[in-house]
Formats: sequence, structure tokens, C-alpha cells
Amino acid sequence: MIRTVLGDIAPETLGVTDSHDHLFFASRKLPGQELDDAGAAEAELRAFADAGGQALAQWTPMGLNRRAEDLPDLSRSTGVHLVAATGLHQAAHYRPELLPLLLDGLADRFVAELTEGLRRDADPDGPPLPARAGLIKIAGDFHHLDTHAETVFEAAAAAHHATGSAIAVHLEGGTHPLGVLAELHGKHRVPASSIILGHLNRFPDPAPHREAAEAGAWLGLDGPSRANHATDWRLFDLLRALTEAGHADRVLLGGDTTSAAARAASGGGPGIPYLLTGIRARVIRDLGADTADAFFRRNPARAFDVEWRR
Repeated sequence: MIRTVLGDIAPETLGVTDSHDHLFFASRKLPGQELDDAGAAEAELRAFADAGGQALAQWTPMGLNRRAEDLPDLSRSTGVHLVAATGLHQAAHYRPELLPLLLDGLADRFVAELTEGLRRDADPDGPPLPARAGLIKIAGDFHHLDTHAETVFEAAAAAHHATGSAIAVHLEGGTHPLGVLAELHGKHRVPASSIILGHLNRFPDPAPHREAAEAGAWLGLDGPSRANHATDWRLFDLLRALTEAGHADRVLLGGDTTSAAARAASGGGPGIPYLLTGIRARVIRDLGADTADAFFRRNPARAFDVEWRR
């Protein structure tokens, strides 16, 4: 089953999916670019639904303005399935006074949000909300894992083993995918099929992408991105190479809207709908309808499918 903010659903009902995006997000690394407008989030979701979108995975983890209390109403009002994240980002994203609190009992926090309910970011030790998380979001660093990441990876692996949940990994600049696999799969025994490697298009080297696919991991490619526009033009080169190598069944695509400037509803765009109106439309044209169905429907239904253990 797939765990959404409105409850568990059968994988075949997930539908056309944005596998990596953000409706709400706020970070010390992006001052003044907070995603904190519920009306704009609803407008983005409605436009996404109008373009044929049926599901979206929000990768915003604990402590970064998830607005978890608003997600169920957004899902109901737009008809879009929402998969929410527990997890923890790089240390630099957090207020210094908040991070020690979140790190205390971290694996138990992850498990509780996956099985009992998300907590409000303003009250991380408060009562659970009705909505539960459906994935664990964590982060590596540029070409390595720092000590913070190693701590978070260990907690994420423990939570995976307790619940079966997928682990979605922010790769800084798209780097270190095989090192992340070695840490989670080799060291902590998380099945590669439960690991989603995000931002791979930001480091467009097809060799490690193929190796990660051969190991059984999910390959997350996202964009377009104002922050990473220099590699946007390589996206379709990578998708074509993966498809020709027989790995279309490991690819997930997302918009990764992380700032107000990237949101169509608040001005800059191109926003969440462009994943379907631009990227998906070109996938159909260049790689075929069946490949598009794999990227946007069949693969997400498998990647987020979990036999929940609690």
C-alpha cells in the first residue's frame, strides 16, 4: 500500500505522480524564498490536477515548515493524493536551537511520524496529527557524508527496518550516489529498492546512474530548476541514455519547487504543473507514451509501495 495524508491507498490508484516536490518549505539557506502560502500551494496543486496530475510526494522533512496540518485539506480540496515526509535535512537548513531537539531520539521520531502521525513543526514533541508520513527524507553532502548525515542515515535505516518505508535522499549537487548506496544498502542493509536517489540530473554523469539502477535503486531526476539551470539541458540526454540502457523502470521525475520564485502561482515559475505540461509532454514525444507511463505512473506506484509493518 501507499501511505498518503488521507490514509493508505492501493498502488494502482496513485496515478500520474510528481515524485519529488514541495508545497511548503522554509530554510535558513533560502531566506526570503519561503513556501508558506496555502493559497498558492492550492493553486499549484489545482493547476497540476488540471494538467492530469493525480499524486505528489512532498519531500519537506521535519522542522522546515511542512505545514503538515494543512496537507489533508489540500488533498481533499484538489483531489490530489499527497505523500508526506518525515526525516531530517542537512544541518545548515535548521535554526541552531531546533536541531538538537530534533536529533534527540531521531529514529523514534521518524517511526512515530510514519506510524502514529506527523507532528507540527512548531511543536515537534506535541500530539500526532491525523496525517501520517509515507516516506523518510534525508540528505547527503557534496561528494561525501558528514557526521550529521551519518547520524541521520543511521536513524533513517532503523526507521526503514521498523516500518518498511522508502528512504528518499537529497544528493547535494547530485553527487555521491554510490557512496549513499554504500552507506544505506551496504552498511545499514536497506534494500536498494527502498532507496530513492534525488537530484541525479544535477551531476549528469550517466555511469554512476547506470550503476545505481543496476543495483536496484530508484533514480530521481527533477527540474527545471533556477538554482541548477546549468544542468537542466542535460535532463533528456540522461533520460534517453537510461531508457536505451534498459533502466526506464527505475526512473522517477519531480518538479522540486523549493522557492517562491520557482512557483507559477506566485510569479516566477514554471511551477509544479510544468512537470506535466512541459517535461511529461516531451517525454511522450521523444521517448514514447509507454516510457512516460513508467516514469510518471508505474514507477512511483512501486517506489512508494510499502507493506507497512506497524
